[in-house]
Order: sequence, then structure tokens, then C-alpha cells
Amino acid sequence: MGFSKIISGLGLSALLASGVAFSSTADAQQFRFALGFPSGTDATYGANIYAEKVAEYSDGELSVRVFPLSLLNFAETSAGVRDGIADIGYMLTPYFPQEFPHINMLAEASMMLTLMDDVDWGTESYAYTGALLEYVMKHCPECHEEFARQNQVFTGTAHSPPYILQCTSPVRTMEELRGKRIRVGGAQWSRWAEGLRATPASISVNEAFEALQQGVVDCIAISAPELINFGLVDAVTDITMGVPGGLFAGVGTTNFNRDTWQSLNDEQRGILLRAAADISGIVTYRYAQGQYTAIDEAKAKGATIHEADESLLEATREFTRKDLDSMAEHYRERHGVQRGEEMISAMRELLEKWKGLVADIEDGEQLAQLYWDEVLSEINPAEHGM
Repeated sequence: MGFSKIISGLGLSALLASGVAFSSTADAQQFRFALGFPSGTDATYGANIYAEKVAEYSDGELSVRVFPLSLLNFAETSAGVRDGIADIGYMLTPYFPQEFPHINMLAEASMMLTLMDDVDWGTESYAYTGALLEYVMKHCPECHEEFARQNQVFTGTAHSPPYILQCTSPVRTMEELRGKRIRVGGAQWSRWAEGLRATPASISVNEAFEALQQGVVDCIAISAPELINFGLVDAVTDITMGVPGGLFAGVGTTNFNRDTWQSLNDEQRGILLRAAADISGIVTYRYAQGQYTAIDEAKAKGATIHEADESLLEATREFTRKDLDSMAEHYRERHGVQRGEEMISAMRELLEKWKGLVADIEDGEQLAQLYWDEVLSEINPAEHGM
């Protein structure tokens, strides 16, 4: 019986859970996995788990070799995966605004979390990752068309914890923020900075440490774990919690070269989707937990932790309300996105659903299983990316 028929009868999740041993007519194959992160980071840890799971699920038939910050950097990843320099890439789509406007709009909409008081601290990224994974996989054909135009296949995602300000002087109030030059990692934070009378700077995260240390920028708007992942802890003296908020959500954790993906059989693609759930859950969970460790390390090195005052928080919420209202029109005019309002509204609804689903998550494996059960187990590998 063909694998696609088995799926229709049992479901891919049940098939994998049953312990059926897969066989393949293809030779054993190794995939090159490029990350712009250095060794020792949460993303690289997740990539290594992904490699282990691919080998485990395929009984050694498939393997993944991980290249942390050696084969491709973040700016090179899209073209590198497209052209087959790497078979798999850890894609940061905001680096490529013209190529991936639909998923980038969904990523920018994560600022809606600043308006939600009932999201438990530490679980924001669990919920938004699940909501975006579900929406892209099941409801965004435009997203898949954009990836296909770049000869890529989207298989998973993972999101950062909320963005905070990491600075070389205190930034607690509107007055202290005014005029500061802030490295931002996405268009929404650039608009936030401009709206609150600061100056955004677009600098690769690989260059953020030098920019901060040399005074090119006053602050980095980024999630707390990057204090350790990129060594920012050695340059930051003041950290402001609560602003700007939002997550880095424009991520394809395991974007596949489309030619490579289509050369595989249904069994192999199903295995890779299962492993994609693992990296999505484990990286998202580790990032969320890593924010506590990173803040503690920064404090130990002498950094001062501040809470944004209420005027700065309210200004951020007001910015977010207006930005969400105008985001769809902006993307329609700039990038031809036609369903912007519908997409943002759907993400709000899915986020409400996922807030409940992730409320009792206790570890990365549990989160990975949730992403598998709710989303990726329902994706047909005989059709996805084909």
C-alpha cells in the first residue's frame, strides 16, 4: 500500500506513533543545514536535536549535518537555500521584505501581544508560534507561493520571547527614549521607534555587539536570550523590560530547498515534518526559558534592570493599536497583499485558541508534541511543497 494511502487511512501521526519501520528505494542521504547562529546558541541546539530526530525517525536512512555560522549567514540564507548551497536553512524572513511579505506581515502583527493582558509571562512565544504555524500551514497559500518562488518549502517555525531594550544608558521614560538610536530587527520596531521619536537603525544581529560597543547605536531592541547568544551581555549596561514588545516571528526554522524536498519520497517528507515539530517546539521553549538565565547573567555582570514607566507602556500600546489598523493597507500598497485584514483577524482568533493550548506546557518536548498534534500531523507530505 502506498504511503499516501496509509496516511489517509491512519493519519501520519498514528503511523509514526505505531513504530512502523520505513523503507526507501533511495540511497541514504545527508542534508546540509545552514544557520546564521554561532555554536552554543538555542537555535543550534535545536538544529542538533532536529538532526538526531531525523536520524531516529528514518532509522538512519536520512541524516543532517549542521553548519552554525559557517556555510551561510542570515543575509545569505535565502539565496543559499534557493540555489542549493544548503539543503535546509534557518530563515529569518524580515531580512527579505520583498520576497516574503505575507509571512512578514503576520510576524509584525505579533505586536498585538502588547494589548493582551491575560497572556502569561513566558508563554507568549509558545502561543504565537502555534498560531502562526497553524495559519501558514493551513490557511496561507500565498505564503507557500512566496517560498516556492524562492525554490523553498516551509516546514516549521520558532519565535523569540518578547523584545526588550538593551542599552548603554537608562531608557525608562518617553524623555529618555527620545533621540536614542536603536538597532531594530523588523519593520514594526522601526515604526515603533520612529513613532516614539527615537531613531531606528537596521543592522544585522551578527553586527549588533560591535555597533553597541562602538556607540553606533544606543540600544538594541531584541529578546533577552541574545544577550548570551551574541555576546551582548558584555556591552549592555541597562535593560528595559516591557518595551517595545512583540516577538521575532518571521522564522522558517527548517526551510528546505524545493528541488531536494521534491526528490524525496512521501515517507521521507513525513519524517522531516515530524522532526520540524521537534525543532519548532524545542527552540521556542528554550528561548523562552533562556530569557531568565540571560537577565540573571546580565545582572551578575553589573547591568541594571528597569521597568518601562506607564507613559512609555501606554505610548507603545497606542502605537500598536494604530499600527495594526494600518498594517494591512501598508502591505497592500507596498507589497500587493490582498487579504491583510482577514489574515490579521484570523491570527487574533488563533492566538486566543493557542493561549489556552499552551497554558500548561512544562517542557520543550511537550510543546513540540503539541505543534505536531495540532498542526503538522495534519499536513499531507504527498502534497506539501509539491
